[in-house]
Amino acid sequence: MGKSRFPGAFTALAVVASAVVATSLGAGTLPARAAGAAVPAPPAGFTTVWSDDFNGTANTLPASSNWLFDLGHGYPGGAANWGTGEIEEMTNSPQNVSLDGSGNLRITPLRTAAGTWTSARIETQRTDFAAPAGGVVRFESRIQLPNVTGAAAQGIWPAFWSLGAAFRGNYTNWPGVGEIDVMENVNGQNTGYGTLHCGVAPGGPCNEYNGLSGNKSGFSPTLQGGFHTYAVELDRSTSPEQLRWYIDGQQFHSVSASQMDATTWNNATHHGFFLILDVAVGGSWPGSPTASTASGVPMVVDYVTVSQKAGGTTPPPASGTRDAYGTIQAESFDSQSGTQVFDVDGGGQKLGAIANGDQARYNGVQFGTSAAHTFVARVASGAATGISGLIEVRLDSATAAPVSTISVAGTGGWQSYLDVPGSLSGVTGTHDVYLTFASGQPNDFVDLDSFTFRH
Repeated sequence: MGKSRFPGAFTALAVVASAVVATSLGAGTLPARAAGAAVPAPPAGFTTVWSDDFNGTANTLPASSNWLFDLGHGYPGGAANWGTGEIEEMTNSPQNVSLDGSGNLRITPLRTAAGTWTSARIETQRTDFAAPAGGVVRFESRIQLPNVTGAAAQGIWPAFWSLGAAFRGNYTNWPGVGEIDVMENVNGQNTGYGTLHCGVAPGGPCNEYNGLSGNKSGFSPTLQGGFHTYAVELDRSTSPEQLRWYIDGQQFHSVSASQMDATTWNNATHHGFFLILDVAVGGSWPGSPTASTASGVPMVVDYVTVSQKAGGTTPPPASGTRDAYGTIQAESFDSQSGTQVFDVDGGGQKLGAIANGDQARYNGVQFGTSAAHTFVARVASGAATGISGLIEVRLDSATAAPVSTISVAGTGGWQSYLDVPGSLSGVTGTHDVYLTFASGQPNDFVDLDSFTFRH
């Protein structure tokens, strides 16, 4: 049975203030891979969009550019004991979370001299890991679970999982926002669990607080005795859409959109996620540790990677047929770098997950002989306070001087749209239009629905 990260007392929860496919891996065990080796290439048809290989000096923390640290016994203002009854104090001490100097991360639960427990829980800084409309996203990690079994493993609860992006900033939206548990394990069992949490709690279409769960057992070496690869694919290229769970390349569980109403499925899956690695101690699922529970045995993580398979987008028109003074849909690009296509509430699509250095090109935009003097972008942003950036319009080259620049900050949400105008040096003729995006922060800062030009 899968477990909920937020069991019965969830109504008190407040949120994070810290701080499947046409082509799968298929059956069969993955080839052996030395711990600390490079992140493997993604499956055929996929592109790696983010990864961490945990290279670095021994006894140092993982990169803060990739990870943030959850601290204490719960999110500020949230439910006690992370909403699950676990008893450890999460820290950012290298004793609990650090690189091993050989390309691995170690998360180590420790019993203190007073008999209490400390451990670590880290989350990706990025919250935009999503399946493109009509495409697939894959979360994967190679992990050796804490190498203890029997009485020595009582209460030990390692996990690799994800939460919907909107959880970071709204502490009352679980489970509707979606939780995908890629891997969980309790009490040193030779069993891996995968679960989707969604809908409402208790009960609802997703059987909360248990969620929709599956498991697989009988591994050799055991999950504690060696490294194994854990993955989930969120597949929006199939009908109905589907989630699939894998251990060592073998699928053991799936959940289909047909198992629930469309609103529940869309709310749980049609958005970005952030990833979490942690080792909890105690709690509603494994039960409490005992005097026999071993202290100081780490979960060892070789790598974490996110890959995507592109989905269909609105096809661009034939070259030279775009009207500068009509509405140009952002997802109709001829080429792009760094962005993703998402569904828009109420229908249609948009260009999203836009951050510093991203760009999109639109060929053959016809301005005619009467000069355009205004650029108007229809944008949305749910970025945190202080996260902002620029949309720059360039002609015929991504490195040409901008002919228009507008500034974008939060609009009140990723589905809250504003038309933002900017002056444009008089443009005539036919040009390839490049939109380039710049920001002083690494975070996503804008989604672009469409744009146009005015005289």
